[in-house]
Amino acid sequence: MTEFRIEHDALGEVRIPADALYGAQTQRAIDNFPLSGTGFPRVFIRSLGLIKEAAARVNEELGQLDAGTAEAIMTAANEVTEGMWDDQFPVDIFQSGSGTSTNMNANEVIANRAIQILGGKPGSKEIVHPNDHVNRCQSTNDVIPTAIHVSAFILANEALLPALRHLHETLTVRAKALGDIVKTGRTHLMDAVPITMSQEISGWAHQVRQAGERIESCLPRLAMLAIGGTAVGTGLNAHPEFGRRVAALLAAATGLPFKETANHFASQAAVDTAAELSGHVKTAALVLIKICNDLRLMNSGPVAGLSEISLPAVQLGSSIMPGKINPVICEAVTMVCVQVIGNDAAITNGSQCGNFEVNIMLPLIAHNLLQSVTILSHAAELLADRAVAGFTVNREHIAELLGRNSILVTALSPVVGYDKAVMIAQKAFTEKRSIKDVAAEMTELPTEELDRLLDPRSMTGKPL
Repeated sequence: MTEFRIEHDALGEVRIPADALYGAQTQRAIDNFPLSGTGFPRVFIRSLGLIKEAAARVNEELGQLDAGTAEAIMTAANEVTEGMWDDQFPVDIFQSGSGTSTNMNANEVIANRAIQILGGKPGSKEIVHPNDHVNRCQSTNDVIPTAIHVSAFILANEALLPALRHLHETLTVRAKALGDIVKTGRTHLMDAVPITMSQEISGWAHQVRQAGERIESCLPRLAMLAIGGTAVGTGLNAHPEFGRRVAALLAAATGLPFKETANHFASQAAVDTAAELSGHVKTAALVLIKICNDLRLMNSGPVAGLSEISLPAVQLGSSIMPGKINPVICEAVTMVCVQVIGNDAAITNGSQCGNFEVNIMLPLIAHNLLQSVTILSHAAELLADRAVAGFTVNREHIAELLGRNSILVTALSPVVGYDKAVMIAQKAFTEKRSIKDVAAEMTELPTEELDRLLDPRSMTGKPL
């Protein structure tokens, strides 16, 4: 049977599990918001721990906290950073729009753990108070925007950008290895003039590189932190040096270039940078969808499709059709990308809910942004390792399709004229003959000239 302790807040008594490190405000949030069962991710809790530890250190340095209290808070906050108390963060992401419940969840857990470190029992606020001590010089309205920026920067730096670089490198290696293969280009899903497989893959690689560059371009703005602005951006109840010093400690702790924002009113009332990053992540998702679509079409068949490549067979694809293999990696990656697009739509709508000095969709924006960065990181690595790196090329089939491509006549157009070229193409297609044979009949071009003009590789331009 669960034992409880009784705590009090301004609204009255609150029953809390006796062994819980959280307190009254967290318990009220648990009771008030039984909505999704989804809490904040590890990186966000990690960021809250980093912020609270830095805040305690700065408050000690500025004479706002005595050394013993500050040290206990820092130890407890570091444990939160390291993940020791993740089970003590049960608050749903759908909650108070500013994230007050989660900020107080962190304050209460750290305060009660600090109390334990100092030899007391959780709930005895006289020793360490969640508001007066852990939250000193802070407000939810600057802590949560700061945590969004810190956690998103950490994830982008540690996960998404390395994953995109890995995908780019994998594509580049495959492009260089397949430079000798000339294939039928396609526009509108219809046959077009030749292209090398290397050129085609290089397009994907360039897209991935640019996706990473877009995300990197946003990082200087993501490094600007709202901490120090307290409730509305004026810094009320905070030491004037607090924000700058906390940002500097966060930079030292993470190795990332965090700084206090140049304008607290913008950083707390708006979520422009989070929306910008989400937009760049969405664009990266669109890049992966493009690559997956092409791979799936090139892999289609193996008998009745294009069958230009064979993606790695990673699992059986049907419960009824024996031996059927489907492009499941590309499908899974595409689903991730569609989720990222949906997350960006939610962030875009949430970004419109900044009313005067605070946005009331911060938990939703945090959840969707961090999920997008996380799952797209995994998707990029999966696509690189389980699809791009291992597909094989059906060279003979590609050559056969290329030889039957009536659009090769495009190379004759400057010599014989567009109308004549159309007639040659139509006759070749109707009679299922090669362009070269029909052109020899319908023009006076010598065989050597036709060989030169209709060489598919010469139509691909300069090699990479």
